[in-house]
Amino acid sequence: MTLTSAPNDIGDSGTQTQYEISGADALMDALRRHGVDTIFGYPGGAILPIYDAVFKAEKEGWLRHILVRHEQGGTHAADGFARATGRVGVCFGTSGPGATNLVTGIATAQMDSVPLVVITGQVPRPAIGTDAFQETDIFGITLPIVKHSWVVRDPAEIAKVVAQAFLIASSGRPGPVLIDIPKDVGQELFEYHPIEPGSIKPAGFELPFAPDHKTIGEALDLIENSKQPLLYVGGGVISSGAHETLAAIANRYQIPVTTTLMGKGAFDERDPLSVGMLGMHGTAYANFAVTECDLLIAIGARFDDRVTGKLDTFAPNAKVIHFEIDPAEINKNRIVEVSVLGDVGISLVKLLDLSNQRKANPKTSSWLTKIQNWKNNFPLITPLKEGEIYPQEVLIALRDLAKDAYFTTDVGQHQMWAAQYLLNGPRQWISSAGLGTMGFGMPAAMGVKVALPNEQVICVAGDASILMNIQELGTIAQYKLNLKVIIINNHWQGMVRQWQESFYDERYSASNMSIGEPDFISLSRAFGIDGVVISDRDDLIPQLQQALASDGPVIVNVNVRKGENCYPMVPPGKSNAQMVGISPLRK
Repeated sequence: MTLTSAPNDIGDSGTQTQYEISGADALMDALRRHGVDTIFGYPGGAILPIYDAVFKAEKEGWLRHILVRHEQGGTHAADGFARATGRVGVCFGTSGPGATNLVTGIATAQMDSVPLVVITGQVPRPAIGTDAFQETDIFGITLPIVKHSWVVRDPAEIAKVVAQAFLIASSGRPGPVLIDIPKDVGQELFEYHPIEPGSIKPAGFELPFAPDHKTIGEALDLIENSKQPLLYVGGGVISSGAHETLAAIANRYQIPVTTTLMGKGAFDERDPLSVGMLGMHGTAYANFAVTECDLLIAIGARFDDRVTGKLDTFAPNAKVIHFEIDPAEINKNRIVEVSVLGDVGISLVKLLDLSNQRKANPKTSSWLTKIQNWKNNFPLITPLKEGEIYPQEVLIALRDLAKDAYFTTDVGQHQMWAAQYLLNGPRQWISSAGLGTMGFGMPAAMGVKVALPNEQVICVAGDASILMNIQELGTIAQYKLNLKVIIINNHWQGMVRQWQESFYDERYSASNMSIGEPDFISLSRAFGIDGVVISDRDDLIPQLQQALASDGPVIVNVNVRKGENCYPMVPPGKSNAQMVGISPLRK
């Protein structure tokens, strides 16, 4: 049903125009008012009234629905859409198994602070609690992994709930929210009162605190007096769009910058001040720097265990400043000297403004010399080009051939190699960091490509991870999504094998994937997607160039060394300085 009146039309009586429509049509109108033009989803019985409204919206031309092949793929696609654009991603699923299939994607978004609005169908209101066909309590199931959730029992509440959902998902520390809509709520006719974005707030809702001028001054005092400072940058800088201010502060005070897996792209890794990623598979020089710094400036980061290693040895000589939007993260894992609460983008602008009122006198020249020596002596490994193709070679080739691409990854060794070797701009690195979700990369790439059809989009996958959501080749084929999937194929669950080698006396239990591995190229061609196998080094660059230049989706299966390990590596329970797999001057 097309609603022709403008959002704030006033009738002759002086009241806002009202409509009698179904709950499903009201939902679609509310989504339209919040700027939604793309939804990822999969239909089913309980959500059919909503899909009937989707049909109308697509005919009207304002909505594009992307039919995924599995609901988990829908959440990851909406997640990739959100990470690449900064907009709220939206996905649909039906009740029962449709809803439970969404759970992994919701948890992925929650761990990485990605704004999603997830809408599920539910059995009719009279059937709730009766163990009806395809009934699950998705509200209860997802309570620990959403910012907020609703079961809509009155269609008149739909507009208000949608307005609240988008506000909560996108404000403060972003995250997923869930709206569960019983089937009969979607069917019921009622007098519709539109609600505009931002015009209504949930009870108790507060926007983030404004950063305190006093604590910003205290932070700046510490920065100005530090001789060995280090900027430790997380995903909060990406979500707040603070990369330019971060660069200005780093350059003004000549402070080296390390990023988390979520923070990749927040600072130019080609800049001499960059020391790359820190943590379990971070660069040696980043981990040495965090161990020896005298001031750690954490910005939009949460002191995750994969970053800190043994917590009581993390930055042991450093005072800590924490710029953070979420009060729950302050002093959670590390006690800090100064905490600056608020949107980190606003906080960094205020820090820079205050700094500009003073004379900058960097004291870091000796520190930068020490870090440069570490870079020279402990570089990332560049493999010898002999024998089988090294996985690192593939990532280096992609870095050089696709400098401006948006990269998504699956999870495992290939993810860590990608993090080490790829150089990404803001929002151009999209990877499941907190939850480590295998099968994330390809559907996330779909979401990026749908959002940014003119950008180059590449998924770096593993031969084990890709199988988790391989069915999404059907979605790629249906919508002719011109993205490339590069499979780093070592015929193992590579990170599992590495841990079994290192910590379980080479007892390789259930990690060999070679038996039963499909012919990926025949499989992709069965979906109507082109593919190529690369096994010889001489073919690597020309075949990758040809695949990247092709006008259409391509699966590239690169057979690499089976036993290659991802180094450096901080073993569990060790400090960041106790890395294995590093040796001076191996280049």
